[in-house]
Amino acid sequence: MPARSRGGAPGDRGQVAVEFVGMVPLILLLVAAVWECVLIGYAFSLAGNAADEAARVGAVHGDGACETAARRHIGDAWTMTVDCGNAGDIYKATVKLNVPVLVPGLDIGVPITGEGGSSQEQEREGE
Repeated sequence: MPARSRGGAPGDRGQVAVEFVGMVPLILLLVAAVWECVLIGYAFSLAGNAADEAARVGAVHGDGACETAARRHIGDAWTMTVDCGNAGDIYKATVKLNVPVLVPGLDIGVPITGEGGSSQEQEREGE
């Protein structure tokens, strides 16, 4: 009579290893999908924050300061465009970041838009 392995039938040796090897690609795909969702959420957060900060600075200092403020809040790895300008009594800033693919800098060209606005303010001279 053949020797039986513990806890299983005689032909079950290595079955767990085979199942694990078969599941590894699916597990990696799931991890990559979750990571992509995290990056997209982070991009939305970055774009919104940068647009808010840019609008606040632009309302006081103008368009050049607006774009500089937006770029200060976004890392160099992100592909970004900034649009600043007046809209009546509101100063608006729009920041567009491209959707990253697994790492910032590798993108598919689909923009994520963040918009911010701030009421117009003027600096007082002599203060």
